[in-house]
Amino acid sequence: MTLRVPLLACAFLLAATATAADWPQFRGPKRDGVSAETGLLKEWEKGGPKQVWKATNLGLGYGTPSVANGVVFGLGTRETDGGKKKDGVWALKESDGSELWFTPIDDPRGINDNNGPSGTPTVVGGKVYAVSSKGKLTRLDAKTGKQDWIVDFVKDFGGSIPGWGYTESPLIDGDNVICTPGRKNTLVALEKETGKVVWKAEVPKGDGAHYASPIAVEIAGQKQYIQFVSGGIVSVGASDGAFLWRYDRPANGTANCATPIYHDGHVFGASSYGKGGGLAKIEKADGKLTATEVYFENRLENHHGGLVLVDGFLYGEASGKLACINFNTGAIVWSAPGGSASKGSVTYADGHLYHRNEGGKGTVLLIEANSKKYVEKGRFDQPERTAAGNKPTWAHPVVANGKLYIRDQGILLCYDIKCAK
Repeated sequence: MTLRVPLLACAFLLAATATAADWPQFRGPKRDGVSAETGLLKEWEKGGPKQVWKATNLGLGYGTPSVANGVVFGLGTRETDGGKKKDGVWALKESDGSELWFTPIDDPRGINDNNGPSGTPTVVGGKVYAVSSKGKLTRLDAKTGKQDWIVDFVKDFGGSIPGWGYTESPLIDGDNVICTPGRKNTLVALEKETGKVVWKAEVPKGDGAHYASPIAVEIAGQKQYIQFVSGGIVSVGASDGAFLWRYDRPANGTANCATPIYHDGHVFGASSYGKGGGLAKIEKADGKLTATEVYFENRLENHHGGLVLVDGFLYGEASGKLACINFNTGAIVWSAPGGSASKGSVTYADGHLYHRNEGGKGTVLLIEANSKKYVEKGRFDQPERTAAGNKPTWAHPVVANGKLYIRDQGILLCYDIKCAK
């Protein structure tokens, strides 16, 4: 079926469009997988939106790109001029995908199915912050790729490399970088200018790092950082790293990947491997914060693709299918029909979900963020799947400045999703 874009709808949306937005870190400006962009296509023609450019030879890795100030950044393992493979950060022109620079930052891990750095660089104030698979956190100049400083999660903080490597996307909050070495220093705050330690946070159980990334929130008047580590979801104070609370039930013993979702005093977390998802209410009593479970549902397994919260409903994988979930109750409102949106990752922009199936043809789908029913508005099978060796398509879709970015190992595809003028 050929899907046609309603021209009148596009014209109306363009009139109301706000300034286009960058995507400077993992899961976007607010780390919630939500874009504020408007004026985007409401339907796709058969075969999907127009491809603008393709970049190649980016290196092995599952990391999502970031977009800031006219440049696209990412991580990959690739050969340097000396012929040795290195984990490094690459920078491309946003306009055409041509490479600006590549900076090696660490030796790669041993080859396995999940080799390659899988975090997303964070771009703030003309600087790029990124973590290698072995836990080297570095700051680079965004224009030149020159390294300002580097720290080692293992040697400097006693961290332990997770089974599939560090995949964290560092959080920049004010003057500090928040990161997760794990173990005796579960979370650490560093000065973003120097890399020097501000505080170290050891949480009960000495949790190791897993595969999620931290978020900053304020609950009951206290600013805090929430992270999904090996044993559960934990929170520490932003000012000093003091442990505040934890919610363990969403964790599994293999891989906790999905970034927690915070809303209105509640935190939702989910994982796969036979676990599920649950909601905890965070309350303050007698000067202490506690996490009290509201619900837990085994059918809400979410492996790596995360979830987005839109108007009181969660959208994301629930046990192998894209689903719409009532945030307050955990009830599944709908699940995608067979052959459509299966296990994968999701991003939200302008009333729609951009969903990417994890395997097979790496199908990308445009779906209404409709809390009543599943409404598909377009799809295309990702080209160049063989160029990536048909590894899982775990990199999340990115929406920035009217473009859709799809990364698959060493290639990055850029599509125009803006309504025509």
